[in-house]
Amino acid sequence: MFEYLEKINTLVHKLATTQRKQLLEASRLVANVIENDKIVHTLGTGHSQMVAMELFGRASNIANVNAIMDDMVLLAGGARKSAEVEQISGLAELLWDKYTFDRSDLIIIISNSGRNAIPIEMALKAKEMGLTVIAITSLAQSKKYPSRHASGKKLYELADLVIDNCVPSGDGVLTIGNKQIGPASSILGIMIMNMISAEAVKLSTESGVDAQVFQSQNIDGSENEAIYQRFESRIKHF
Repeated sequence: MFEYLEKINTLVHKLATTQRKQLLEASRLVANVIENDKIVHTLGTGHSQMVAMELFGRASNIANVNAIMDDMVLLAGGARKSAEVEQISGLAELLWDKYTFDRSDLIIIISNSGRNAIPIEMALKAKEMGLTVIAITSLAQSKKYPSRHASGKKLYELADLVIDNCVPSGDGVLTIGNKQIGPASSILGIMIMNMISAEAVKLSTESGVDAQVFQSQNIDGSENEAIYQRFESRIKHF
């Protein structure tokens, strides 16, 4: 068996056992958003943007998701630019103004390090506006290094609910010579998102609410247009 796969399996088991309570609570919070016809917003910078985008417009996933996909947070503008931009204070205010938020909405902010300006300031803004904030982060990484924000705070210190992705500091799960390799945060983060989404749909269904879920457009007979129309006034990238 590949050593990387063995390490990932170990982390998945650790996640399922140590974060069970947090995952269930996150699922309940998302189910509440579904039941009240509100929106789940997601934000990630750097490679965490892939985790944030996992729920968005995704076959077999909930439809009431607004992924924040501005050029300021996307890697498409360049790897070095992305790394620099996430550390700049003040940009979160500009990001916020480009999207539609309601105080009964929820935002999931993903940042492995939890130390950079954009995720921290988005959490601060969301709290100020009354939204519930869920953070997905590596506590091992975040607690090891100081904040890069003027407040001195890190993401996990601001969120209403923190889910530790259980990934080691530096992200890699293997060491070859003096190099850390085999990043894990994307896999664990995407797994967390899908666990929360799936459980939230189950909970909503048990409460008698028909959760809006996209079906694959590559299956004959599936149709998502009515879902798009239902949410397009509140979700920018529909």
